[in-house]
Amino acid sequence: MADHFIRIYQDSDYQIVREIFARGLIEHIKASFRHTLSLSHIRFLLAVGSLVPLLTTGSFAISLMVVIIALLILWFINRHVFTSYLQQSLRQDMLDIGKYYCQRDDCCFWVAESAGEVVGIVAAAPFCHPGDKKLMELKRLSVSKRHRGKGIAKALCRTVIDFARKRGFQALTLDTSVFQISSWKLYEKIGFRRTRTFYLNYYFAELIDLRDINYWYVLPTQD
Repeated sequence: MADHFIRIYQDSDYQIVREIFARGLIEHIKASFRHTLSLSHIRFLLAVGSLVPLLTTGSFAISLMVVIIALLILWFINRHVFTSYLQQSLRQDMLDIGKYYCQRDDCCFWVAESAGEVVGIVAAAPFCHPGDKKLMELKRLSVSKRHRGKGIAKALCRTVIDFARKRGFQALTLDTSVFQISSWKLYEKIGFRRTRTFYLNYYFAELIDLRDINYWYVLPTQD
């Protein structure tokens, strides 16, 4: 028997929901930075950055300083991407969650609760698509770190799928980053299919390989 249940968001959840969202997003900074350091062109640039001052000045200290500065710049770029997105989100749909998701047609926000504590979140909203498909977006999925591996994220996804099906939507869509391996493995296990991979609209996105994967889940036609 599951030790959690899913319910619709209440105004009393406001603070903890924003905290779960923020913590989950900030976690991605380390993963993104590790992904950046794994890139062959970044390793090449770091190697060149250490060798050039060493060969020209003969100083290991200067060579080390150049590498440290380069690493700090890469960390700052990764951090800025996520902190700027977080602040933007907290000022937009996550500012008044009840009004944005619970008072608009075909929108909803759910929380997963365990032992009286909110431990996971997810949202759904219609997604504008250039074609004629009625498309819904799965958004804001996040589970507290110490409650992962219990099937909560999967249950939250299923909740959105059922919500979209009952409202006559034809498909679900979502985006996740290329380095969030556990996330896209979950989506693929549920039945989401990749449609494309694309660079995000940020400076240096290609330098640090800041790409998202778009997924679709086609819903069965209602009889």
